[in-house]
Amino acid sequence: MSRAEQPSRRTLLAVAAAAAVAGSAGPATAVGNAADAEPDETARLVDNHAWITYSDWRRGTGKGARAVAGSRPGVVIDAPAGTTEYTDPHTGTTATWEYATWTSPVHALAVPSTEVIASWNARTPAGTWIQIELQGTYSDGTATPWYVMGRWAAGDGDIKRTSVDDQTDGKSSIWTDTFAIDDPSTGLRLASYRLRLTLYRKPGAKNTPTVWRLGAMGSDVPDRFTVPASTPGLARELIVPRYSQEIHKGQYPEYDNGGEAWCSPTSSQMIIEYWGGRLTKEQLAWVDPSYADPQVCHAARYTYDYQYAGCGNWPFNAAYAATFKDLQAVVTRLGSLTDLETLIAAGIPAITSQSFLKEELTGAGYGTSGHLMTVIGFTADGDVIANDPASPSDEAVRRVYKRREWENIWLRTKRYNASGKVVSGTGGVCYLYFPACPTPRQRKALAAVGVR
Repeated sequence: MSRAEQPSRRTLLAVAAAAAVAGSAGPATAVGNAADAEPDETARLVDNHAWITYSDWRRGTGKGARAVAGSRPGVVIDAPAGTTEYTDPHTGTTATWEYATWTSPVHALAVPSTEVIASWNARTPAGTWIQIELQGTYSDGTATPWYVMGRWAAGDGDIKRTSVDDQTDGKSSIWTDTFAIDDPSTGLRLASYRLRLTLYRKPGAKNTPTVWRLGAMGSDVPDRFTVPASTPGLARELIVPRYSQEIHKGQYPEYDNGGEAWCSPTSSQMIIEYWGGRLTKEQLAWVDPSYADPQVCHAARYTYDYQYAGCGNWPFNAAYAATFKDLQAVVTRLGSLTDLETLIAAGIPAITSQSFLKEELTGAGYGTSGHLMTVIGFTADGDVIANDPASPSDEAVRRVYKRREWENIWLRTKRYNASGKVVSGTGGVCYLYFPACPTPRQRKALAAVGVR
């Protein structure tokens, strides 16, 4: 489970909102027509936009950065715009860096949003890193400040990848990786945004970060304790590697107290390997050779957010997945189990985020304030087949959960915790990892759930 005994970022968001209100593998063959299903009402409450093509990058404004073409277009440092000093808050080290910036065009949200989550795919060689910022315009015409959505590097030798706390303007705040309107009940929404990349490298160096994908998911999912029941439309199971987080208890406690909290990187590693991503012996040489599944330890280390003090930063997990050859990744919200069936039909598993009491998910055997699982298929009755990393062994990871229970704990946005207090649910949040060059079938399925 993920930080099960501590408030999740979703719980903290719910508490803040309540306080404000008080004061104010290859393609699969589908059975049925899930691949052609239309998104439901909730799906239309999500706007997922990304800059990924050469034309996209050319439309942005660069200062010392330039767009590059090729099989995977992106943006790189050309001639640095200047130098700056950065003091790493987690090491106290101050260093000088060359930098360049790329700023996206303004994106008008099709869904005026209460939450926005950015995600990115990048390569950061040793001696480089990137910063991602968001600046938006509210529905009342005023502007947000530039908010830092992440300071990120694939490695941890130059800076410690980190979210940035205590960012607010009295109308919105950043909660780890999520921009959130402080009091949605006022009707205030984010109407548009732009993103800014800052690319850093050591002075005089020739290497550069390369960013291939940059985007954000805006959403305005309605408050609800229950969601409509969907009709089963697919019977299919993908063969996805199975890894348990629980066998890593006590290992590398410097990364969020060890494996018991590693649901997110464990789930990420399962799907990365489903798509053929493998770590070399050299990459894993730092892991104690007596530990099973050393790649899970590696995933925990390289998704760890030093400010959040955990491995559950959603964009950091997506960015980690995209460091593997020919993979891309996004954080989004889906609207229904039909959406998941559409993806499974095209051979695309998904990592879903949910929170629940022990009695709300038959067969789980635990309750959690926030947990990630990998959805790999559906039974003939429409029940969910999930690789649940909160299992005692790799062999026990495959679970079957009741459809109606699953869709409610995943899609709802409000719930009661063990103390009877109203807290929040994730409202269908998931990570999607898929090939850099999807097949036509995969592309169609992704488009059906709002991802390109």
